[in-house]
Amino acid sequence: MKAFALQISILCAALCTSLSATAAAEQTIALQVATAIAPVEITSDVMRETNPITPLDHTAQTEDIWERVRKGFAMRDLESPLVDDRMRYYLARPQQLKLMLERGRKYMYYITTELEKRGMPTELALLPIVESAYNPLALSSAKAAGLWQFVPSTGKDFQLTQNWWVDERRDIVASTDAALKYLQAIYEMHGDWQLALASYNWGENAVARAIANNKAAGKPTDYMSLSMPTETRYYVPKLQALKNIIAHPELYQIALPAIPDEPYFTSIAKRQGMDVALAAKLAEMPLSEFLMLNPGYNRPVMPGSDNATIVVPIDNARKFQENLAGHDAPLVTWKTYSVPRTERIEQVAKRLKLAVQEICTANGLRARALLAAGYTLLVPASARETVADAVDTASNKLRRVSAPIKKPHSYPRRRG
Repeated sequence: MKAFALQISILCAALCTSLSATAAAEQTIALQVATAIAPVEITSDVMRETNPITPLDHTAQTEDIWERVRKGFAMRDLESPLVDDRMRYYLARPQQLKLMLERGRKYMYYITTELEKRGMPTELALLPIVESAYNPLALSSAKAAGLWQFVPSTGKDFQLTQNWWVDERRDIVASTDAALKYLQAIYEMHGDWQLALASYNWGENAVARAIANNKAAGKPTDYMSLSMPTETRYYVPKLQALKNIIAHPELYQIALPAIPDEPYFTSIAKRQGMDVALAAKLAEMPLSEFLMLNPGYNRPVMPGSDNATIVVPIDNARKFQENLAGHDAPLVTWKTYSVPRTERIEQVAKRLKLAVQEICTANGLRARALLAAGYTLLVPASARETVADAVDTASNKLRRVSAPIKKPHSYPRRRG
């Protein structure tokens, strides 16, 4: 567990420190969406770019992913001083830009392929740079999470599971599917990708109101004519600036990382529960790399089910399956423990002879957390005998109490 916690800390620190304070401010915060998408018909003065969306045919193999992405550019270009401003920003930070693009190596092929299946512009493969700097562990101040920065409410709208064990807003496959469905839906509302992107950032209802206000005032209803927050005003220019650079990197003296036009990862069925660290070991890959492909798990244990999967690099898939077949030890080295009485976490740790930080990291708790009687914790399986003794001792002590039992306070318990 200490190794798991250390890997998490090192990984998050490396990802966070790779961005300067200015660059961190560039990461987009929450989607402002409080309600699910409703079938609303909206008309605007903006010419519809493609309606309806039709699948794109990109069956020919290309040299690298960038050539393929360029072939799928289909959005109407935005020309604005704001685009020039964002281009100057990115070009002044070539190492940061290269880092973000390199970080996207693991995901770019998959996202581009999914866009092509849906007939969507491949510029959208660059959107996670704007949203999260291609960091699947990114979490904004508004609690937006993952590559595509879903806030909890929008994640629920698109059936992304969020519970004690997993958060699919960070899951690479699930969140990409949800993000592209959302983008398709808001594009079909507006018939314009710039307005769809504004909706993704600001909320489709907010954009609809801005369009209605402009129509009522006899004003144009294109993206640049709407009154919107500063963040949304710069949102499309950021994507357009990235598109311009990717389209002509030699013009701007930018060396794009060489990313092959081939799958990086594959999904493997996992019906049994398994330690995260063990899965990484069986796949013969560093835990930090495993977490970047499986960032949706909140705990050091991955629950199993009929449709559960893990994601590993193509080259490691066979290694994982072979090593799993030859593994004769337990797949899970953790178990659940029910707190016998209301107490602070340090008291529980002392009784179980475990480090406070070990329990906190495994259960997502603060060191001074007060746990209600019956609260379920995840603890190492090695604590089994100590746990049993502790429960017996606690029960005996409670039976010897002769004073009247006071009505206990109500403490919130986690769900899931």
